[in-house]
Amino acid sequence: MSENQEMTLLEHLDELRSRLVKSLIAIVVTTAFSFLFAERFLKLLLVPAGNVQTVFLTPTEGFLTYMRAALLSGLGLAMPVIAYQALRFVGPGLKANERKYLYLALPMAALSFVVGVAFAYFVMLPAALGYLGQFGSEIAETNWAVGEYIAFVTNLVFWIGIVFETPLLVFVLSKLGLVKPALLSKNRRYAVLIIAIVAAVITPTADPFNMLLLMGPLIILYEISIWVAKLA
Repeated sequence: MSENQEMTLLEHLDELRSRLVKSLIAIVVTTAFSFLFAERFLKLLLVPAGNVQTVFLTPTEGFLTYMRAALLSGLGLAMPVIAYQALRFVGPGLKANERKYLYLALPMAALSFVVGVAFAYFVMLPAALGYLGQFGSEIAETNWAVGEYIAFVTNLVFWIGIVFETPLLVFVLSKLGLVKPALLSKNRRYAVLIIAIVAAVITPTADPFNMLLLMGPLIILYEISIWVAKLA
């Protein structure tokens, strides 16, 4: 259907269903493909654990852990298809210049997420796991269940990757006229408070050092968001 032709509610719902089905098919295919390389992916995720011994505690934990790794990898591989389907769905409702900025934002969103994941993997995880691995070691030997460890690592990496999308999101919202740089600057003190709360929730330890380690980049990202809002 032409982008200039209005659609009825039922046509919109049918279009949404079609886009969701295509995205789901992409996830299933990429997850099945990723299962072939799940072992390598899991070994990569285990590197930040250092010398801590990891164990399977239940008969099904090994299989479920492999499936979790394959699903995470599959989501990453399918993300371009998902983003494309989302853009195709919302595109007809946007003006030509709005669609242009949205399409330009797509590769930048992928880059921002990768930078966030890299920061979590190379900076946050070694610091957090080093602290957790030594905590209480004078009382008992440190052994981690693989399933819980992988869930912990993937959740942390994923959410930090999402947080690193903030400047790009602000840029797009500014272009659409939904966010003003003056408002961001005026509410900076409240933003720092919210950042502290988010850091406390995301940070995997009660250690203030790790919390500050995450707060620093988040505050920098907020300042960058103000700048990109002015640029927009």
